[in-house]
Amino acid sequence: MADFIAWVMVLAIAAYACAGGTDYGAGFWDLLAGGAERGKRPRRLIDHAMAPVWEVNNVWLIFILVIMWTGFPTMFQAVFSAMWLPLALAAVGLVLRGAGFALRKPTRRLAQQRVYGAVFAISSLLTPFFLGAVLGGIASGRVEVGTTASADAWANGTSVLVGLLAIAATTFLGAVFLCSDALRFGADDLVDYFRLRALIAFAAVVVLALIGLPVTHDDARYVWDGLTGGLGLLLIILAAVCGLATVLLVWRRSYGWSRYTSVAGVALAVGAWGFAQRPYVLPTSLTVAEAAGADHTLRWLMIVTAIAILLVGPALVLLYRLDTMGELEELTDADTRAARTPGDDL
Repeated sequence: MADFIAWVMVLAIAAYACAGGTDYGAGFWDLLAGGAERGKRPRRLIDHAMAPVWEVNNVWLIFILVIMWTGFPTMFQAVFSAMWLPLALAAVGLVLRGAGFALRKPTRRLAQQRVYGAVFAISSLLTPFFLGAVLGGIASGRVEVGTTASADAWANGTSVLVGLLAIAATTFLGAVFLCSDALRFGADDLVDYFRLRALIAFAAVVVLALIGLPVTHDDARYVWDGLTGGLGLLLIILAAVCGLATVLLVWRRSYGWSRYTSVAGVALAVGAWGFAQRPYVLPTSLTVAEAAGADHTLRWLMIVTAIAILLVGPALVLLYRLDTMGELEELTDADTRAARTPGDDL
């Protein structure tokens, strides 16, 4: 049961990396869109593309946390004790990001739009970095049961590298999805705009991955061995193939299939990390079996997880499918009967 629950958690992390990561990537490109006039159209496309599903993507994060504290309480305690600061910063960024995105849309004053937009964009950069830094600290074996909080746990070479890789991967996903969204919404000039950014983001992923080879070898040897042999290596190769296929599809302007290959590449990379760590949840000090909760707790968690997958899974798939097909549209002022107030354009 413990192994099954652990793999469900890995799959949930992969789902959040892909779904939430796409939104974080869109926020990154929002940050680099330029001034109010130059960045107006890219930001409008980002708002329009994200609006139907951005809140739903955080369901995966909640799912991960529930599995951790219910199924693996020892791991949960160790991680949150040693990593409370980066996790708190990621949580603050998550809240501010949602607030900035939600408040920017109905705001008519340009000055307020800039403030809310900056909060949304900067938080979209910081949150994936800190989440990646936490995973890097865990992979490098710096978190054990009883480890006290310290900067070394998350401000080390592996953590910084994984944090930067998380940002690069999300920007790649965001740009690939925005290419398709620009085509779907008839913004033909923005197709090439985000196409160029998708290629640049993939180049950044490749460079960081190459830098990560010696860093991981020296600082996270157990995970390195798992990634360079067996199923871990196979999944890494498949992830690289999917990444190259995405670049080829984007280069040939086939934006429909590029979404699937980009998501597959990120999901396979997360799966490779899961295989590289096994049988540990905290390399090399805490195994899955040692971290697991009581048998009756795991049994009920399996039942609840199965029910959630059966009830929520199809709804999420349908939502993503409808959004991809352009069947979901955001509310307009006419729909909400929003009234303009004096000074809205100031």
